[in-house]
Amino acid sequence: MLTITPIALSASQLNPFQQLGMYIQTIGLSDLLDVVIIAVIFYYAIKLVRKSQTGQVFRGVALVVVLLWLSDLFNLHVLNFLLNSVVQVGFLALIIVFQPEIRHFLTQVGTGNLRHYLARQGETSAVENAIVQTVSAYRDMSNKKVGAVAVFERNSLLTDCLHTGTAMDAAISSELLENIFYPKAPLHDGAVIIREGRIVGAGCVLPLSGNTNISKELGTRHRAGLGVTEHTDAVVVICSEETGSISVATDGMLKRHLSAETLEQLLRNELLTEEEKKNVIPSLRSILGSIWKKEDEDHVE
Repeated sequence: MLTITPIALSASQLNPFQQLGMYIQTIGLSDLLDVVIIAVIFYYAIKLVRKSQTGQVFRGVALVVVLLWLSDLFNLHVLNFLLNSVVQVGFLALIIVFQPEIRHFLTQVGTGNLRHYLARQGETSAVENAIVQTVSAYRDMSNKKVGAVAVFERNSLLTDCLHTGTAMDAAISSELLENIFYPKAPLHDGAVIIREGRIVGAGCVLPLSGNTNISKELGTRHRAGLGVTEHTDAVVVICSEETGSISVATDGMLKRHLSAETLEQLLRNELLTEEEKKNVIPSLRSILGSIWKKEDEDHVE
């Protein structure tokens, strides 16, 4: 009696759909978990890079990796040996260089997930409140000629500047800002740093601008405000002690002699996303505008 035995086909003999089906059948739960973990790690790593002030370091790392690949491709043995030696100690060096950013990242992972991802609307409200309260405080300080520097942190972390001052964690109010910058207050000489709508530091020292073309009439506050924006994407609001003039520094540029209304609009444009701008309550701005207008008329009288 003739018997027929099935012939096993190799993967190369199957069509692409059959090969895909074979590969899918080999995927297990552990493989899916492995992919998810790697995806999460890459996601947070990219966020860390985007928030870092030291993006140039990452470009240097990318250059080393490319040179390492090219040296291996073209059999450049000496260069390949040197680059391999650099890579072996590079991981430890990166940990040292990015220690502040890594600590901030781990703090967010450990304590900030609910606030940052499950309560995005609450964070938006905090930024909205910070803008309104800052504008109100600066209007009063401008009338009283009280010197002030408030730094709104964005993507670039200002960890080094925070270490020079007093750490805080407080919601912003106009009264709190005015008390901090009161001339006889212990922290009035430094800058206030605002992160995600909250004050995280006061009395902080900012790096002075190295621009030699700055007007001679600008004092230390303006030079410090310009200095921090030359190296980060921060937004700095400055009130002159001599004239009471309000200025805003961004990207190493200074906008001077701003009204309270212009300051509010500028801060909204710089600090809010397009979606957040659409959710702004018009009545709040109109109420504040009418109050400012009435007080201006009272001052004129």
